[in-house]
Amino acid sequence: MKLISWNVNGVRAIVKKGFIEQINALNPDIVCLQETKAQAHQLEEALEALHGYQVYSNSADKKGYSGTAILSRTPPVDVTYDMNIPEHDTEGRVICADFKDYYLVTVYTPNSGSELKRLAYRQSWDRDFLSYLKELEHSKPVVVCGDLNVAHQAIDLARPRENYNKSAGYMQEEIDGIDSLLQADLIDTFRHLNPDKVQYTWWSYRAGARARNVGWRIDYFLSSRSFLDRVKKAEILDQVLGSDHCPILLELAA
Repeated sequence: MKLISWNVNGVRAIVKKGFIEQINALNPDIVCLQETKAQAHQLEEALEALHGYQVYSNSADKKGYSGTAILSRTPPVDVTYDMNIPEHDTEGRVICADFKDYYLVTVYTPNSGSELKRLAYRQSWDRDFLSYLKELEHSKPVVVCGDLNVAHQAIDLARPRENYNKSAGYMQEEIDGIDSLLQADLIDTFRHLNPDKVQYTWWSYRAGARARNVGWRIDYFLSSRSFLDRVKKAEILDQVLGSDHCPILLELAA
């Protein structure tokens, strides 16, 4: 079972950059998308040439903003959207697919913003999202994937000293948020399997950052500890282009 997660930074834009061909080449069983920037009908139109997947999307009330999707070859038992918290449920940031023996949650975590205007809201989101995941875990294990908009440790970004407590994505409050997820027995699968590997998932469009590999690892697959024996591979596919993020991969044993 091969899962791909990818912040596409606009599904209609990335389709024009070879997205369909890239997904066909990767041949995943499930694809989770973040920042689709599309309403449901726009997403379906954009992905019309991608065959063999059931499409589930969650759109923001604000058009052209945020949004998530799950594409699955095998239909889930059930699909739910958002966290049932009005404060958080207008931006299309969460989808949960029930795959019988685990829940798959894709998330596009709110960015604190260049001037950190949403940092306080981000802390509220982090607390509520953790509670949401732990509630799911009462029933069965959880796999969480998506753009968490935070680099966890210094190894996860090219310039930690310059960005610590100065830039969105590496504020201590945001680090505390992902610490809380990991302390609640959710495992960062990439770091678990690759403890010392330096690899990034996002690069600014400015100053040739990707060509110089001045990046951040802010996209994750997290797994309930009880599900970890099913996790066989976790990789960052940083050679795949089309977005300012690259896709990440999780391979599960049957």
